[in-house]
Amino acid sequence: MNNINLITVLGPTATGKTNLAVNIAQHIPSEIISADSRQIYKGMDIGTGKDLAEYSVNGELTPYHLIDIINPSEDYSVYTFQREFHKIYNNISKKNKIPILCGGTGLYIESVLLNYEMSDIKPNQRLREDLEKLSKDELLILFKDINPKASKVWKCDTKQRIIRGIEIASSKDSSRSNKSQSRLDLSKTIVLGIKMGRDRIRERITDRLEYRLNNGMIEEVNQLLFNNVLTFERLNYFGLEYKYIGYYLNKKISYDEMFSKLNTAIHKFAKKQMTFFRRMEKRGININWIKNGNLEEALDIINSK
Repeated sequence: MNNINLITVLGPTATGKTNLAVNIAQHIPSEIISADSRQIYKGMDIGTGKDLAEYSVNGELTPYHLIDIINPSEDYSVYTFQREFHKIYNNISKKNKIPILCGGTGLYIESVLLNYEMSDIKPNQRLREDLEKLSKDELLILFKDINPKASKVWKCDTKQRIIRGIEIASSKDSSRSNKSQSRLDLSKTIVLGIKMGRDRIRERITDRLEYRLNNGMIEEVNQLLFNNVLTFERLNYFGLEYKYIGYYLNKKISYDEMFSKLNTAIHKFAKKQMTFFRRMEKRGININWIKNGNLEEALDIINSK
C-alpha cells in the first residue's frame, strides 16, 4: 500500500458510493472524507442522503469527515473544501491509514486530484469583462507581466483559469490562496468510478425518492422552515429535493407535480455528474470504472497498484 496515497470513489447519485467506500475500508485501514457539497450541512440529512448508518458494518464504525460541519445558513466554497481536505488528509496519513475521498461533487474531487491553486478572493466582474475580450495568448502575456512566478505554477489550460489567475494576482490580498504544500502525486492515487446502466440508475433514483418521501424527507424540510433554519429562498439555493419540496410546502405545486418534477431533475443531475466525470478523464484523471460498484473488482484494482 506504499504506492497509494489516496483512494477516490465517485459516481452519479444513487449508485452506492458510500457503501463501496465503507466496504473497502473494511479491508484496508482507512477513513472517509466526504466530497458532497450538501452533506456538510447540519440538519439536512434525508434530503442529502447522508445515510450515516452505512458507515457502521458489524458494529464497526468507519470514521468519516466533512459531514455535518456547518449550519445551513452558512456558505461553503471549493476553496474551503480543498483547504479542509488537506488538513484531514494529512492527519489520516499520519495514522498510517489511506484516506478515501468519496462523493459525487465533481468539482470538489477535481480540485484535489488536479491540485488546483485556489483563493477565497471574490470575483471582480468588471475585470473579468475586460479580460474576456483578450485572446488566450494575450492573457498569458498579461499574467506573466503581473506575476511571473504565479503564472509559471498556475494551471493555464483555459481562458477562464488564466483570467482567475490574473484576478487573484491583481488583488491586494493575492497572498490569500491555497498554495497547497501537500500536493498530491496523481500517480499514487486510485480513482474508482461506479458504472451502472442508465435504466438501472433511473430505477434506483425513483425508488430512493419514493422511500425518502415516505420516510420523513418532507417533514425534515418543514422542520427546517418551522425552526427558521432555512427560508424558502434558501431552499432554492440547495436545489433538487429542497427546492421542489419547498415549492410543495409553499403551495406552488401539488404533491404529484413535486414528485414528477423532482424525479426528472435528479435524473438530469445524474447525467450532468457523468458529463463532469468524463471531462475529468480528458484532463488526465484515470477513472477505473467498476460495474455496479463490485467490491472484489475494486479490491483487485487497489491490490494491483
